[in-house]
Amino acid sequence: MNSEVMLYSVMILALIVLLTYAARLFPFILFSRGGETPKVAIYLGNTLPPVVIMLLIIYCLRNATPMAWPHALPELIGVLSVIVLYKVTKNNLIGIVGGTIIYMFLVQAVFV
Repeated sequence: MNSEVMLYSVMILALIVLLTYAARLFPFILFSRGGETPKVAIYLGNTLPPVVIMLLIIYCLRNATPMAWPHALPELIGVLSVIVLYKVTKNNLIGIVGGTIIYMFLVQAVFV
């Protein structure tokens, strides 16, 4: 590899690391003054997670076709499996990964 290309790659990687670190450090610097957390931050902390989950669900189900075969059955079974796995295990990661595995199995092996 050319030394100029190598230097360019290292500089880009260093910039990515620096910006990622700064983005992680920013909230601690902003809220470390020992005062009360701003009401806007509390509101966003309570509001954004459900909104993001709703947007992810809408995005995942956007191509489901309930009027044509397989009548969105893989998507429905995938969503229900995420719900059941979460309720049983109380673990988000198990619910999401398990539901994804079940959905992928259905679309690749069952509803071909």
